[in-house]
Amino acid sequence: MRDLNKTIQKRYNRISGIYNQMDRMIKPEWRQELLSSLSGHVLEVGVGTGANLPFYPRNVRVTGVDFSSRMLQYARNMVQQLRTEDRMTLLEMDVQQMTFPDDSFDYIVSTCVFCSVPDPVQGLHELRRVCKSDGKILMLEHMRSENPVAGILMDLLNPLTVRLWGANINRRTMENIARAGLTIEKDKQLFGTILRRLEVTP
Repeated sequence: MRDLNKTIQKRYNRISGIYNQMDRMIKPEWRQELLSSLSGHVLEVGVGTGANLPFYPRNVRVTGVDFSSRMLQYARNMVQQLRTEDRMTLLEMDVQQMTFPDDSFDYIVSTCVFCSVPDPVQGLHELRRVCKSDGKILMLEHMRSENPVAGILMDLLNPLTVRLWGANINRRTMENIARAGLTIEKDKQLFGTILRRLEVTP
């Protein structure tokens, strides 16, 4: 698992400079809808280059983590541009083994993260651990299509996407969420069954 982590890290470090162009599948209005009503202390896992950071309300404190040091360089530049150093903290950390205490965060956010976590169920377990019992996990994730033909095509293409930039396009994320002991409260399909906005509770 450690070797796989390093491989994925290297791939994301390599594409960090062009990641924002690749990330355009997420519309700004989707980010706005996901983040605009948050409050308290928010953890964003897989913060990447910081594309979500401009959309957080001014009254929230954000801790962002990512295991790619190069991606975090771009995110730190974003924090400086926004002048939000007093309420946004960025840390290099693996979502599969976070150092935060249990029940630390009011909200946890992930956008297109669990396609690249080597052990997604372990990562989701960690989200459950560090989320407050009355907190919420908000996810905007792409996953394997429930359409049989499209799903098979995604299976065939997956080795190529993993090799190019480390992302699995055929993750069964809904099943992984259930395996991690989390409960899906809301499920909005944004692009068929491939891209979904989820509200999840511990």
